[in-house]
Amino acid sequence: MQKLARHVRFSINPFLPEDSAGCNPFASRPAGEGLSIFLELCVEVAGDVDADTGFVVNVTEIDTCVRAFVVPLFAKRIRDDFRDGRHMETSAMAELLGSAWTRLTDKFGAAVLSRLILKLNPVRHISLDSEDLTMLYFGEKFEFAATHKLWNDEFSDQRNFEVFGKCANPSGHGHNYIVEVTVKTAEPGAFRIGRFERLVDQALIKVVDHKNLNVDVAEFGRTMPTVENIARFAWDRLADKFGRATLHCVTVWETDKTYSSYYG
Repeated sequence: MQKLARHVRFSINPFLPEDSAGCNPFASRPAGEGLSIFLELCVEVAGDVDADTGFVVNVTEIDTCVRAFVVPLFAKRIRDDFRDGRHMETSAMAELLGSAWTRLTDKFGAAVLSRLILKLNPVRHISLDSEDLTMLYFGEKFEFAATHKLWNDEFSDQRNFEVFGKCANPSGHGHNYIVEVTVKTAEPGAFRIGRFERLVDQALIKVVDHKNLNVDVAEFGRTMPTVENIARFAWDRLADKFGRATLHCVTVWETDKTYSSYYG
């Protein structure tokens, strides 16, 4: 069993009856005209690799199915709600994603639909997973800047430099960290993004942002502030904060090449 993912980008202008099809799917297709709503749908499928083609699914089939069965669904709902003055709550987006799942679930032959991720903007997404379609997953990225030094007092100086390299710099060094917090909820209508952001900001970001982690955060006086331990620390700070939503995962990027995810 192998998984394959394909990102499909499209834009809808709610002021217009239809959008230009466009010819640059790397940007978005439909292209949108003027100020449009840009969306990106990631379709993940799971299956065996075909011995003749090397494919789980030909990605052009995913593109074709999304543009034929999902994009019109989104375009109609966005335009109808805009015309009638209805705000699209998170629950409405969850409903749309569920309808997209229904339309795509039988379209990929022997491969099964595994996950749908709808990117609402560059740092925020909602998703459905085949393991439990009653749950909506919401993830958002935050940033903070901090310094740390990786050093074990039980090691000799030589051993510290061998293990931690330049991260053992006696003066420490800094990172612009990115942390993605993902929660899951069976009640998307009760979920409020503004409240979610305030909770993350108060419980985590304000604790670590522009801090020397080794000195200013008590936990890291006892625990090495590696990206793995920062992810676990973030989980512990947030685990019980979201009421009807449940913390699903915390991912911390130390650089664009190095990150750690913690699931509790």
